[in-house]
Amino acid sequence: MSEQPMWVPSRERVERTHMHAFTARLRDRYGQRFTDYWSLWRWSLANKEVFWREFWDYAGVRGEIGERALVDGHLMPGARWFPDARVSFAENMLRRQDASEALVFWNESGARRRISAAALADEVGRLAGALRMRGVVTGDRVASLLPNVPEAVSAMLATASLGAVWSSASPDFGVEGVLDRFAQIEPVVLFAVNGYVYGGKRIDVRARVLDVVRRLPTLRAVVWLDYVADLSLPDGAPHVAWTQFAAEGALTSLPPPSRLAFDHPLLIAYSSGTTGLPKGIVHGAGGTLLQQMKEHQLHCDVHALDRVFYFSTTGWVMWNWLLAALASEATLLLYDGSPLAEGGRILWDFAQAERCTLFGTSARYIEAIKKAGVVPRRTHDLPALRTVLSTGAPLAPESFDYIYQCVKPDVHLASISGGTDIMACFAIGNPTLPVWRGELQCRSLAMAVDVFDEAGRSLQGEMGELVCTQTFPSMPLGFIDDADGARYRATYFERYPGVWHHGDWCQLTTHDGMLITGRSDATLNPGGVRIGTAEIYRRVERIPEVVECVAIGQHYRDDVRVVLFVVLEAGRELDVALSERIRREIAEHTTPRHVPAKIVQVPDIARTRSNKLAELAVRDVVHGRNPKNVEALANPEALEFFRNRPELARD
Repeated sequence: MSEQPMWVPSRERVERTHMHAFTARLRDRYGQRFTDYWSLWRWSLANKEVFWREFWDYAGVRGEIGERALVDGHLMPGARWFPDARVSFAENMLRRQDASEALVFWNESGARRRISAAALADEVGRLAGALRMRGVVTGDRVASLLPNVPEAVSAMLATASLGAVWSSASPDFGVEGVLDRFAQIEPVVLFAVNGYVYGGKRIDVRARVLDVVRRLPTLRAVVWLDYVADLSLPDGAPHVAWTQFAAEGALTSLPPPSRLAFDHPLLIAYSSGTTGLPKGIVHGAGGTLLQQMKEHQLHCDVHALDRVFYFSTTGWVMWNWLLAALASEATLLLYDGSPLAEGGRILWDFAQAERCTLFGTSARYIEAIKKAGVVPRRTHDLPALRTVLSTGAPLAPESFDYIYQCVKPDVHLASISGGTDIMACFAIGNPTLPVWRGELQCRSLAMAVDVFDEAGRSLQGEMGELVCTQTFPSMPLGFIDDADGARYRATYFERYPGVWHHGDWCQLTTHDGMLITGRSDATLNPGGVRIGTAEIYRRVERIPEVVECVAIGQHYRDDVRVVLFVVLEAGRELDVALSERIRREIAEHTTPRHVPAKIVQVPDIARTRSNKLAELAVRDVVHGRNPKNVEALANPEALEFFRNRPELARD
């Protein structure tokens, strides 16, 4: 890693941050002398009940906090946060109800919409009224197959306002992928869309949705959004047009959003499903709210009327993270369509025109626009932009270079990591700390993140398993169809009893930052040495001819050998010279163990619907096994490029 930080916040900038103000508050109230962020982090672990009470008050969370902050805090799982509290997620999202903008929407087809905070609150009220008229009550499940449009936000908040439970998948899912998720939860209402546009193509999803509806017998209503012109909506019960549904809701009066228990279910998210049926992960309203407000305000420095963007579909956890910025009184910038439209410029057009302050995306997107030669610093004026976030995969050191050289030199760049499992981050950014090339800046406040070896011993400066050793408010309430919690405990607590095992392969750095090199179940093991796949990817993707790559460990002759599959730029064929250049690049910057025994060209690589490499599915196909759930993949047809490759049957 670099000997000098890539960015250091000015003193004036630090003093304007929420992190600075909150630290000063704790210092004044408790007489603590916080010498640096890490002393604050350690204090937040030793005093976690006090920390979360103080943050609740600092953030102005609306609700009754109650007497107790934590019961059975030594149990993991089993601890209960704020057992006496009463809170409404929707109430906190709708705290602004004035003429200021709550949502700004663009899509790749040129649609532009602006929704005020007052109009959003009105739409939420009408939808909530219509849901109640259909008999939706506290605890019922409401499902969504909507793109990232304002209607998805209002439908989610209407559901939450009644104490019903939201669950979302994006409309690009296939029928079986949707049913793998929604059949578990038995929804009573489905919000659906007639189609969408991506990469200039109109995609009609009506037949797909109707197939899903026929196989979900619990549905009482299907609410259709007329999003793509000239695609007529189904008629006849239980189908109803969005405008009619909302109009019905306007005829009834509703009380304010219901304040319910802190751990009342808010939403059901899903694991990727690449190793079996997707797990339906139930998250509570209070824990999701507190964690995401903490991340927005303290770690990302989101202030009232900031303009927050994250490129995401409604099927990815980052959509929920983006929506929660409403609780910090930010304006959400919503985009639907291909992020590479208009030659890769469209998201930067959006950021410039709408004065974006926080720009969130994936590591893959940054790599794609870097390779495409997009240089926003030359083509766009971004004076409001303060923060760039990246997640979905480790952000390569060269992508750090790209952001500072080609986007904006004075920006807080944070590679963040957590996930659907926790509705939050374990490793995250900090606007008061330097940014070091290739590193996630810090461990999140009040999250007891550590790195363990196989025996459960803490490691510093060595690769190991990412764990969390103390309870935190956004731990899942459990899984669907897991009444005794056996699957939940086996997933996160079997490896290290009483400790959350996250499944990432990582290392703490000399700066107390973190390096994450991939999923620990996808690490390579040649000769018994564990290697994170990201260590290979960051070297290979520096080579201009390589568009993307995936590495697996192939069992061969009583050992494991590294096999690298590469997608090359159009018209380029893998030859001996390029293969040797790839091997040389890896050998010079890693170790001989990282160098692939085989390099094979493929036209495409299978990915999950959240745009992550499907390493385990590729590994299964190479070994002649059928992946357990190809519906979890965005492009399952790509798996055929890895099946029965003659190159892998020989030395």
